[in-house]
Amino acid sequence: MTVKTRFAPSPTGMLHIGGARTALFSWLYARHFGGEFVLRIEDTDKERSTDEATQVILDGMKWLGLDWDGEPIYQGARQDQHIAAVNKLLDEGKAYKCYCSKDKLDNMREKQRIEGKKAMYDGTCRNLSEQDAPKDAPFVVRFKSPEQGETWVKDLVLGHVCFPNEEIDDLIIKRTDGTPTYNLAVVVDDADMSITHVVRGSDHLNNTPRQIQLYQALGLDVPEFAHIPLIHGADGAKMSKRHGSVAITEYREKGYLPHAMNNYLARLGWSHGDDEVFSREDLIQHFDLAHIGKSPSRFDQDKLDWLNAHWMKASKPADMVDEVARFLDMDTSNGPNLVDVIPALQERSKNLLEMAGGARLFYVAPSEYQEKAVKKNFKEGTWALLNAFIAKAESEDWSGEAAHQWIADICEAEGVNMGKLAQPIRILIAGVPVSPPIDITLELLGKEETLSRIQAGAAILQG
Repeated sequence: MTVKTRFAPSPTGMLHIGGARTALFSWLYARHFGGEFVLRIEDTDKERSTDEATQVILDGMKWLGLDWDGEPIYQGARQDQHIAAVNKLLDEGKAYKCYCSKDKLDNMREKQRIEGKKAMYDGTCRNLSEQDAPKDAPFVVRFKSPEQGETWVKDLVLGHVCFPNEEIDDLIIKRTDGTPTYNLAVVVDDADMSITHVVRGSDHLNNTPRQIQLYQALGLDVPEFAHIPLIHGADGAKMSKRHGSVAITEYREKGYLPHAMNNYLARLGWSHGDDEVFSREDLIQHFDLAHIGKSPSRFDQDKLDWLNAHWMKASKPADMVDEVARFLDMDTSNGPNLVDVIPALQERSKNLLEMAGGARLFYVAPSEYQEKAVKKNFKEGTWALLNAFIAKAESEDWSGEAAHQWIADICEAEGVNMGKLAQPIRILIAGVPVSPPIDITLELLGKEETLSRIQAGAAILQG
């Protein structure tokens, strides 16, 4: 058997953290077994589905590197197949037309609640003959759910879960406007696409016995199911906007790396011993469904930041150039190559936004200087040290290593520590007393730009 999984988001909003993790788990399971992974856009809700939301889903999947096999499938284009399944169930007496109005249904459920019963459809139209059916009245089509026995979900994560059939009412499978409902459409699509494993959030668990009954009524093979517990915030409540970013694209805009995000999402509920750091290849090799926990995971922002910082250090500079350039959003052609700047910033950057901020000094001369840093580092003897450095630089061959040595020699001759000269140089070239190591910074800036900035800054500060 070839393993075939799918991710089937509804394009009615953003691709959120929970959906992204579901997509990742489904993708990893397929890739682990050398199988297929399908992307199906469930756009049957025409009023709420938008092209913009669809594009956000596609962009989020591409950013995470969760490639799918074949073209995306749009559920709305398969309505004929869904209607054919509804008609098959009607023809075989496994479904029926229901003429109950909304008011009648509301009154029915209210009465059940008052009586302390579960609110559910009572089967009023289940055995209604055609002769007794109202003429030209609007109707929905309901599936005849078995009234006795049990439906078992043999879940690969949660174990065996039993649903008494008497607690499952007759599901609407076609609306009054003639469109099929989610539970019917998803069964037909998964069967037609030969999906072997349905990996999804545990919030879908209550749909599963209904879907199993539909598979059986239609004579279709029932896939395996794996329901993943939800993601909670650090406070134990269901993940929401108040816990921070929840749309996956927001994390891209905050400077997170896609492989760091995948690493973190994989560890939200799945484990492989005590390991925390996984490359893409590691995840494909080790992922299984057996080691997904049964309890909700808690989102830990600090751990995500730690993993992102790790992958910032471990990534190849060339792999980060495009995103750093996007955050910089400026012309870098008159400065050092960005791919050469990135290594100077990898150790101290927690995300790509920070890295872009650190890279800015190599392309833009400061227009102002941090007042606190100036007061602390510019003393009476500072200008003599700077003039000595300028004179040395103008008379010698330039390199970052050589410049570092000149600073050391000048300070030793004057009997002061290196910070008395290195820090003023930093402030004059960057505007602040922070930069990568001084030798690397000066190497990247070059002689002409360094001296230009020092002299321009000295003119401003001396006044």
